[in-house]
Order: sequence, then C-alpha cells, then structure tokens
Amino acid sequence: MKALIKVGYACNENCTFCHTQDVRHIQGDAAEIERKIDRAAALGHSMVVLSGGEPTIRPELQRWAARVARAGLDFGLVTNGLMLAYPHVLDPLLSSRLRYVNMSLHGGEAKIHERMVRADSWEAANAALDNLNGRGLQLTINCVVTQHNVEHLDALVDRSLRWPDAVVKFSACEPKGGGLHLMGSLVPRLRSATQRVAAAISRGRALAGDRGPRFVHGGFPLCMLPGLDDAYDDLRTHGFRTMVEIGEPDLLPIDDANTIKPEVCEDCRLAGACPGLFAEYHRRFGAEELQPVTHGTRGNAFDWVFEGRVPAEEDTCPLLVDGVAPWDRARDLFVRHRGKVGRYRAEGRDFSDAQLTRIKHTTGQVYLDASRKPAPDDFPRDLVKLTRSEACRGCSEELGCTGMFEPVMEDLFSRDDARVREIVAGLTGDVLDVGCGDGPYDDVLAPAVSAGAIRWVGLEPNAAAVARLAQRRSWGQVHAVTAEDSDAVLAEMRFDHILMLRSWNHLSDPGAAIAAVVPRLRDGGTLLVVDNVAFGLARTPAQRARNRRARPPLEHWRNDDAAAAERCLLSAGLVVIERREVTPETANQWLVHARVGCR
Repeated sequence: MKALIKVGYACNENCTFCHTQDVRHIQGDAAEIERKIDRAAALGHSMVVLSGGEPTIRPELQRWAARVARAGLDFGLVTNGLMLAYPHVLDPLLSSRLRYVNMSLHGGEAKIHERMVRADSWEAANAALDNLNGRGLQLTINCVVTQHNVEHLDALVDRSLRWPDAVVKFSACEPKGGGLHLMGSLVPRLRSATQRVAAAISRGRALAGDRGPRFVHGGFPLCMLPGLDDAYDDLRTHGFRTMVEIGEPDLLPIDDANTIKPEVCEDCRLAGACPGLFAEYHRRFGAEELQPVTHGTRGNAFDWVFEGRVPAEEDTCPLLVDGVAPWDRARDLFVRHRGKVGRYRAEGRDFSDAQLTRIKHTTGQVYLDASRKPAPDDFPRDLVKLTRSEACRGCSEELGCTGMFEPVMEDLFSRDDARVREIVAGLTGDVLDVGCGDGPYDDVLAPAVSAGAIRWVGLEPNAAAVARLAQRRSWGQVHAVTAEDSDAVLAEMRFDHILMLRSWNHLSDPGAAIAAVVPRLRDGGTLLVVDNVAFGLARTPAQRARNRRARPPLEHWRNDDAAAAERCLLSAGLVVIERREVTPETANQWLVHARVGCR
C-alpha cells in the first residue's frame, strides 16, 4: 500500500512532455514533506514514494529516506535516475529500505532519449539502471511515447534486455504541461501509437522470454491494444492508494479525473479496467479511433476485501476523527456493527471508479457475504444488505466521504420479489418464458400449469440447463434455442404473456431477442422483464480466495438497469405499465412490465 508524495517540481532535466513544466519554480519545504511522510505512516501505508519534479536533487533526500525507514515503511522514488548513477547516493538509500524505483528512459539510443529530455543524460541514466538491476527492487523503466520516439521503440526494447529485473512500460503522452503546449507536434495519434506499442511489446516478449524484462503499457485505451489486457500498468497496479501534491493539506485517493470514457465506451466489456481517453485528447480528436469490445461476458459483482479493524469510540465516527480525505469514496468501505468498525477495499478492475461509486452511493447495492460458498446463490440467505449509516445524514462531509455502512436486518430480496411473484401468479393463457434455465419461479408457475390456468413454453439456449430442468420437473415444453432462433420451434404459436425472469442481462443482444418475440404477443399481451443490477460484496480474504479458486463463470453480457430495458421495449412499440427501480432502500432487482398497444 503505497503513498506518492510530491516534493516539488524543479528538475535537472527539461522533458518536452513534462506535466509540471509550468510550475517548476515551486518546491515544497522540508517540514511539509516530513508531515506527509508521518501522515502516510499513520494511515497504515507500507511504502512512501517520493516524486516531483525530481526528488533526488533535494538535499533532504537521505534524511527523508531515513525518516521513512524509521517509521517501519519501505521507500521508493519516481525519478529520472541520474543521481542514482552515483553509488554514494544509491547505497545509503538502499540501506534506508529503497524497494521501488520508477525511472525514465525514453529511447534505445542517446539521440532519441536526449532529444526528449533536453539534457545530456543518456550515460548517467544507463549507469543508474546498471546500478539498480539485480538489487531486489521493484524496478520500472518508463518510456513516454511521443512523436519523437514512436518509430524507435524497438531500439528501447533491445536496449532493455540488459536489465532483466525491470518492467519496461510504454506510457501514453498526456496533454498536460509541456504535453499540452506542444500537443500538435508531440502527442501521436492513438491508432499509430498503439500499433507501435503492441509491436514493441510483442518483440520484447519474444526476445526476453522467461528471462525478463517484462513489457507493459499504460494510459492507452485497452480496446486499441487487443490481447494485451494483462499488460496494463498504472499507479493502482503498482499498489498506490494515495498521493499528494505540494500545498495540498492531506493525502488523497488515486483517481482518474484527467480521463473520460465517451458514450461509445458504455457497452464495452473492457470499460471497467480501461483508462479511457485523456480529456484534452478527446476534445481535440474525438473518439472515432476507439474500437469498443461489446462481445463477451462480464462480471456482475465485485469484492471489497476485509483489511482490518478500525479503532472507534462509541457514537464517534472514526472517519471524522482521522480525516475523510485519504479514503476513496468508491473503493474503501467502512462497516460498523455492534460497536466495531471494519475496513474493506475493492482492488478489482472489472468496474471503473465511476461505476463503483454509482453502485455504492447511487443504487446502494452493497452487501455482506454471510455464506461459506464460492459464490452466493441464495441471496436472501447468503447476503446481508449494508446501507449508509443514519449518522451520515446531514454530516458536513456526507457528499465527499466514503461513508460509514451498517447492516440492514431485513430480507429485502424476498420483500421486493413479492411483486414479481404476484404478477406471475396472476397470469392466464399462453406464456412464453425466455431464458428459463434456472427456473427461479417454478414454484409459482407449476401450480398454474397443473390447474390449466396457463400453457407454458420455455426457451433456454443452454443445453445443460435444459437437461437439469427435465430432471426436476415434468411439465411444459422447453426448446434449446435462443429467442432470435426460435421461429422454427415456435412455428405459428402466439402468446398472451412473455417472461424474461432474470435472463435479460444474459442475452447477447436484447434488441434482437425482443424483435424476435414481441410479434408473437397477442393484442393486449404483456411482457415482464426482471433482472439485477451490479452489486458489491464485503468479504474476508478467505472468502475471496475461495471464490477465486472456484472460478465461477461469467455469464452476464451486460449489467442493464430498468431504464435501459425500458428504452429497448419502447423502441419495439410496447407501452410500459410498471417500472420498479433499484435504490439504496431496495435489493438489486428491477422490474419493467409492458404490454402491446393497439395494432
């Protein structure tokens, strides 16, 4: 768990793309840096990493490193590395628990590198890497990809083979500071840059094999580097939790506020992990280069994993006592129960920060996993709803704080599902059940079929699910086809009602499914869609490990809400007669009930 502390913005290089080019005159005073080091230790961080500007030119460097070590923390640097070419600088830092170095090298030859950093520093940078390799460090060689070096990445790959302990990272050039001032001549178009980066990573992997170094990328949209999801690298993958600039009074969570995800990204399967586009790049060039990956399954849940207990006095909020600023509104979760407070953390990349925030604070779908199963399958028994504490209401920090959550001792799943059961129980006539494989409402449908109130037909594309249905019941017809391919088996059948009961988000193309089945509805017929939004689970490390060992399959193609389903039904000419949303006061199940108008 790392904290990144900026010590000032002066530097002994003058990189063309430097983020802090406009503030190089600002330096933090030593006391400010020392307060922030102490704060990181108090917050439970395991490492303090100093950055700038260039931290190694500060005369206080060794003193700061020793202070970090005395606090029981490891030490790290984000640096151009020039001072680390000198053993009398590097060796004391190693003695002060230097364990992490993220160092710049922007080309495989002096001409390219020095053109970008605008300093005579090639030899020193290489000497520093020679000194750092083999010292047991987490060592990253960071190459910012610009128009100056984009055609020369292979040379850096070849050069880096001499440092097998390193990770070589190709980073997108952010239009900020120097990168913004020189954007037209410095920032390459993404299509060109990602093609070169993909080729360089492929070359590096082929040459290095298992001997190292590893080759990764950061800041580029994942859809433009197909097959290289596993090579994505950023501050979070490095274990950073917080950072602080000069003048900021407290450490703040790592965020992605400098990027956006345009509308075209909404249905992309990679959107959760993807950094998106730099906002200024999008403003200048738009999103036409993006190639969203809409085909494929995704997760519908994520984990907050227990990290430890938080000291808390009765009727006192520990967040207010300790300060709310360092805690991530989306990824940190505090749960109070019976006078104790536990802290949980979500590190997964299936959902973006914006999605996590919406799940936690807007739809309010936060649950404690009370089961011992790899994956909960009986929500009323397995999950306990967590909701924002009443003590948060009206607090001056309410809208910016990660919040305190408490368990709700009520079965919200059964309560909210009662309306679905009421509608299903009231059906008469011919019923088509789309995606019926799990049979969640068999106990309601079976008596109606036996009594002759309904004539039931099911569609289920999963042959194994169809076989399971046949083993446990003897009523109804089930056809092992998708809705889109059902014309042959349904022939001239018409229906009074169509059900999609927790199957909507399992459809690869809901629009196509609706277009295929809605024409089979008689005038006045109804269509009931019920499904779940994404949710988060508070789990112990053992529960998390059990889930990972089991590797439950991903079955959702989307995580639509009621509004998304309603738009699809309206476009098919249906009239919505009832819609039930998910809110913090409900379980995670939504409902849209529609009917055919006059035709």
